[in-house]
Amino acid sequence: MAVYVYAVTRREHPCHLDGLTGVGSDAPPVRVLESGELRAVVSDVAEEVRPKRRDVLAHQAVLDRLMTDGTPLPLQFGYTAPGDEAVREVLEERAAGYLDALAGVEGCAEYNVKAEQEESALLRDILAGSPRASSLNEEILAGDTDPRLPLELGQLVSAEVELRRSDASAELIRALAPLARAYVVHPPTGEDFLNLSLLVPRDGERPFLDAHAGLDRETGPGVRTRLAGPLPPYSFVP
Repeated sequence: MAVYVYAVTRREHPCHLDGLTGVGSDAPPVRVLESGELRAVVSDVAEEVRPKRRDVLAHQAVLDRLMTDGTPLPLQFGYTAPGDEAVREVLEERAAGYLDALAGVEGCAEYNVKAEQEESALLRDILAGSPRASSLNEEILAGDTDPRLPLELGQLVSAEVELRRSDASAELIRALAPLARAYVVHPPTGEDFLNLSLLVPRDGERPFLDAHAGLDRETGPGVRTRLAGPLPPYSFVP
């Protein structure tokens, strides 16, 4: 039978999984396979796995439980293997790489910081800080119909937005990256201008959280950050 794989851990990880059920409509028990110095956390699966809410939550519950006793290498939702032996073979073949990766994340959790900036506050700040933008805006509001004015204003504002958001991103990274073992900048989506994942040592979480708490007061008008974590270190698994 095929198996669904949640994570890889060191052999000494206790893997306290009692009471947890895995993905799939039959909610199979979660169990452990061993090979050498490694363990894989799996459950049987008899159907194609789709990202239904129940299954996504079951996947995350397993990772959350593993995080209480150490840092696993989490697999993304949906990873399956043909059977137990196939999983053991992969653990054996890739043991050195898995052990190196586990050493890289040991004792850490991932935190994700997203940042956005209120558009109206940003525009007010640009107009206040750029005499040319302010002058163009006043001419347009006064009724000047020259089509070059809004074009120039739009180009000027766009360039300023890009510059200020780049500066704000750099400032946020400078404030938080020294408190992490590693960090990854992901492409932002939606209204966000920054999507930052940080690998934070568990014994350094309080200084990190304190630093984040002061960010919104220091990074410019209308900047808001959103913090998620502690999370399994998905962004730091090769």
